[in-house]
Amino acid sequence: MSRRPFRYALVTVVATIAIVGGLAAVGVREVVGYPERVNPGQQRAVALEIPRGARFPQVTRLLVEQGLIDRPFWFRVYATHRGLAGRVRAGRYALRDDLTPRQLLDTLVAGVQEQERLVTIPEGKNLLEVCALLEVAGVAPAVELEAAARDAAWLASLGIAGETADGYLFPDTYRFRTPTPARAALTQMVRRHREVFDELRRKHERSVERWVQRLDFTDRHLVVMASIVEKETAAPAERTIVASVFYNRLTAPGFTSRRLETDPTIRYGCTVPTKKSAACRAWDPAGRLFRRQLDDAENPYNTYQHKGLPPGPIGNPGRLALEAAMAPAKTDYFFFVAKNEREHVFSRTYAEHTRYVEQYQK
Repeated sequence: MSRRPFRYALVTVVATIAIVGGLAAVGVREVVGYPERVNPGQQRAVALEIPRGARFPQVTRLLVEQGLIDRPFWFRVYATHRGLAGRVRAGRYALRDDLTPRQLLDTLVAGVQEQERLVTIPEGKNLLEVCALLEVAGVAPAVELEAAARDAAWLASLGIAGETADGYLFPDTYRFRTPTPARAALTQMVRRHREVFDELRRKHERSVERWVQRLDFTDRHLVVMASIVEKETAAPAERTIVASVFYNRLTAPGFTSRRLETDPTIRYGCTVPTKKSAACRAWDPAGRLFRRQLDDAENPYNTYQHKGLPPGPIGNPGRLALEAAMAPAKTDYFFFVAKNEREHVFSRTYAEHTRYVEQYQK
């Protein structure tokens, strides 16, 4: 071989080695530098939810979809090299799209810091109001809470016979993780109701048995009665007296209508049930009741039109209301009217009640 062809061959080999070496150097530099390479995002906030049980390929796809990584293969290799591919934790993350792979992976492995929040549920709130309060506190979305609270099969598993969890979401102050699965949050409240109810039932066993025998009451009837008492008065000292009025209406021989005639039951029937009468659909929940609602026999919660207790609780009663329903005062009252924002005046006859209405409702 002449010197010229040899020289050309040598130059070609050297150039090839240089190119390959350069590319290799670039590749090594890219691989080594990848963990610290800022993702080419738009410096925007990104909400990412990694579901429980998600495998790493699924996690990687979610990261790509949210614009958090642009090289999924390299990210998988990097996570595998660090031995962290199987240690990503489920949760709802608040991230930015300009993190480095190292920052992103470290965040996903550390997981979402669990936060706890004290949430107070006041006495007498209905299902929709409880769900709204829990959503505002960041416990769970109201739509998920309401769906669970209307799930007949799930309610039956908790021993609740009604169409909703109303009556059994005990008003108290709870410590919830945020977020908490909807059913877990509601279950905690139902268990608290059971604790308080059972304690009070043991305390007032003889009185409860009296109503069981006289009115064929079940535990659920007591909860319904308590929910009405809770909505009718905010004064603790009045609860047993208000309960006595309703029991007198159900049992006294001279009160033959057996109608409780209480506005809160109508309001509930026009608010919480999914199936509503025409009169309820025409009613403004923020306004007052009109004759059309008072005369509405299609509303099963209308205690002006239907005898006895309504089909279910109209809210979630607290301890004092439950106790009043189990052990009402012994009175001969049949009527009461609001005296001011907290107090009522009670009467034995309709004529007496009419005078008080004229006196205090003007």
